[in-house]
Amino acid sequence: MRVLPIRQTCRVLAVGALIGLSCPALAWELAGTQTITLEGRDGVEIPIGSVSFRPEGARTAFVLHLDHARFKDFFLSMREFKCLEGPEVFCHVPYPHRNPATVTRGDLAWLEHALLFLHKSPAEFGARLWNGVYYRMQVTPDGIVGIARAVDLNHIGAPPDDAGVPPYQSADTSDIDPASRWLGRLKIR
Repeated sequence: MRVLPIRQTCRVLAVGALIGLSCPALAWELAGTQTITLEGRDGVEIPIGSVSFRPEGARTAFVLHLDHARFKDFFLSMREFKCLEGPEVFCHVPYPHRNPATVTRGDLAWLEHALLFLHKSPAEFGARLWNGVYYRMQVTPDGIVGIARAVDLNHIGAPPDDAGVPPYQSADTSDIDPASRWLGRLKIR
């Protein structure tokens, strides 16, 4: 069995004559290669690839690796998309512009932009970029969890004025009931 090192900071506490050790809950690290899954409203998790994290100073670089064998090719609106089929057709929309591809524990915006999707019914033709799904992510003790939000992906059709600033901010996304989407939750662990 291989044992991996875990970073943890503990404090010695002294209250009167009692001495104890206080160790906060282990923090999930933005390091190594982690699996990306999408969770359906039925609770089924679909692994779609992995992301590799590499600390670089104050920020952590990431590289996304989608498992294209899990996706089906769809030709929508004169463009090829990698899609998952289920109650909806759920297609990955790669962020089309250069970006730093870095994150911090409190700023996962570029990872959120790397994992944009659109949804459509199986009967619809073409890509409807206004039916975008943006996973607002946060680091938890068990990994990264993203909750689906609605977004208009037409906004990224033209390059941003500043390639270092993520174009989608909180005001650009809307709350949706995660159960209204086939794949309402994203997990990285």
